[in-house]
Amino acid sequence: MSLRVCLLGSTGTIGRATRRALLLRGHEVVCFVRPRPDRAPAVDGAEIRIVAMSDPAGIARDGFRGERFDAVVSCMASRTGAPADAWAVDHQAHVDVLDAAQSAGVSHFVLLSAICVQKPLLGFQHAKLAFEAALVASGLTWSIVRPTAFFKSLSGQVERVRRGRPFLLFGDGALTACKPISDGDVAAYLADCLDDDRRWNRVLPIGGPGDAITPRQQGELLFALAGRKHRFRKVPVALLDIIIAALAAPGRLLPALADKAELARIGRYYATESMLVLNPETGRYDAAATPSTGTETLSGFYATLMAGGTPPERGDHAVF
Repeated sequence: MSLRVCLLGSTGTIGRATRRALLLRGHEVVCFVRPRPDRAPAVDGAEIRIVAMSDPAGIARDGFRGERFDAVVSCMASRTGAPADAWAVDHQAHVDVLDAAQSAGVSHFVLLSAICVQKPLLGFQHAKLAFEAALVASGLTWSIVRPTAFFKSLSGQVERVRRGRPFLLFGDGALTACKPISDGDVAAYLADCLDDDRRWNRVLPIGGPGDAITPRQQGELLFALAGRKHRFRKVPVALLDIIIAALAAPGRLLPALADKAELARIGRYYATESMLVLNPETGRYDAAATPSTGTETLSGFYATLMAGGTPPERGDHAVF
């Protein structure tokens, strides 16, 4: 059944893929886009509406326009993860959209969240969880999707290997693991939440196809594709601790340094925590309990990049 869908975050890599997935399924897609001079209009049949997401009245006036919508799908997220940005976008902007959506007759809200909120130690994780709670309490049908690591997040060292440089590892490269998933597979999963009632009113952790993979195994895969002998360089996690401590003290007086300290904390989190389902009873990450979905593999993605494919936009959360 064709639905009228409000799509948030449609200009990011996952948002663009989700827009295509929704259109492919026959839905009418209206994208609420934050005003920026570099925003390119969609040319695939979706409607673009410029909306100041920091203005609740503007969301209703310029976004929903008093019209009826069936669903909201949100891929919107703060760009940096700094606390002020996270609470403004990951929480408050979503709350404002939720309020306006209910007035527009929306019955289903699909939210792209993150698997790392299982163990919240950072500001952006608490902001995401606060909105998840608001969504669950809203009375709407909801689907909260928490994907593991994205392919693009694991692409930062492709060029290093292509140039014959060593692959950087925190510790021995086996501190963490994930089940990487592509933008296209995430997008298809989000779009199908609208039709699959098994995904309604559920928190949905998902990974990509295949077994979990460690950073060292990622490096080994890249070297194999490059036809080169493995070369690794170990980076101590303590280096991130030193950076955080150096920025934290002056950050109490200078907000810009406080934000950099938080980015370093985010980097440390990703360097030391697996992006897998967390067993609350044991406190351990469980690859077997992390559902797999999709068809696109990290090895295929790496092969494309090693052959000269265009690397994806990685955003501000990349460690390397």
